[in-house]
Amino acid sequence: MIKSYDVKDLELAEAGRKRIIWAENEMPVLRLIRERFERERPLEGLRLSACLHVTSETANLMSTLAAGGADVVLCASNPLSTQDDVAASLVAHENIPVYAIKGEDNDTYYGHLTSALDHNPQVTMDDGADLVSGVLKQRPDLIESMLGSTEETTTGVIRLKAMAADNVLTFPVIAVNDSDTKHLFDNRYGTGQSTVDGVIRATNVLIAGKTFVVGGYGYCSRGIAERAHGMGANVVVTEVDPVRALEAAMDGYRVMPMVEAVKIADFVVTATGDKDVIARSHFEVMKDGCIVANSGHFNVEIDIPALEEMSVDKIEPRQYVEQFTLQDGRKINLLGEGRLINLASAEGHPSAVMDMSFANQALAAEYLLNEKGKLANEVHALPEEVDREIAGLKLTAMGVDIDELTPEQARYLASWEEGT
Repeated sequence: MIKSYDVKDLELAEAGRKRIIWAENEMPVLRLIRERFERERPLEGLRLSACLHVTSETANLMSTLAAGGADVVLCASNPLSTQDDVAASLVAHENIPVYAIKGEDNDTYYGHLTSALDHNPQVTMDDGADLVSGVLKQRPDLIESMLGSTEETTTGVIRLKAMAADNVLTFPVIAVNDSDTKHLFDNRYGTGQSTVDGVIRATNVLIAGKTFVVGGYGYCSRGIAERAHGMGANVVVTEVDPVRALEAAMDGYRVMPMVEAVKIADFVVTATGDKDVIARSHFEVMKDGCIVANSGHFNVEIDIPALEEMSVDKIEPRQYVEQFTLQDGRKINLLGEGRLINLASAEGHPSAVMDMSFANQALAAEYLLNEKGKLANEVHALPEEVDREIAGLKLTAMGVDIDELTPEQARYLASWEEGT
């Protein structure tokens, strides 16, 4: 067994292995990629450091990369997103170094990031761009050997595009989040289901008949809105983008400013990628008893320091629930410390959607290696044919057949001369 790792308890490993196998049953696309990787070994000798949510789905990605020949280490991308039994199983059964403990403090979290960078990676795999930031700020000595990075989530892509705009990005990055087979499914169906699951597990409060406010209307937020509506909630959407606000209105939701929405909200869930979506001004008028949660990557979407300052008392009536009492007696319930509620109190996205997301990640690592020296130091999307390959494999696994263009139809679509 490897000596360098930091997990909660290796005695949890057997339970973790069962969970990993259960997840694999719903990940047929990644399984096919792993079988090819085992035969071809396209990542032979590649040092890869991953900073991802340490879940059973991630474990299947790590074993796929290792099957391809990569020398892999893994750390957590959020202090509350680790499944401790999965982390233990990766160490004990897969011989993969893991640095992740659910509930770790900030010092431990950043120490684990340092351990991942001490692996001297040639490729980093991020969910939030923490490893890339670490390379650029703390470990510039790694830049020369870096082939590039891959990024899982919207928030990370936003940070990386800002780096590119500031001309500080010194290696290419593949924005896995920009692949259709990632954001159209993982962000919408995965975030929607797992967020509502997290809210329910944390509170056991009935959603039907309640007013459920969703901050933002990107793919993650619209997934949350769809699921909350499906459970009988009266959904309100807040937005800053007029096009997305118009979409939400035409999808049948009420749209209003956050400062008005919180006055009637039983639940408020943010998923925007920005900070202070719920700020002091919102807490000042928020409905008594409101349940507040975040499903964006960082906990800055909710101004928790302001809530702390405004409160005269705080209790924890349930696990993952902090109840703040304000000076006027109103109570506000914050879930999961304002961190990703779908991973803090639930299990994250279902395996079936992570199958496609992590298929993209595995193929992105292979793509970076194949395109060594050819890609500019910018944020890139995977080629469209990779998206289509993954979608085709997923349809096959689901037993779904589709039509194909006839040669005549293909010629017609490629021609400008034939019209009415």
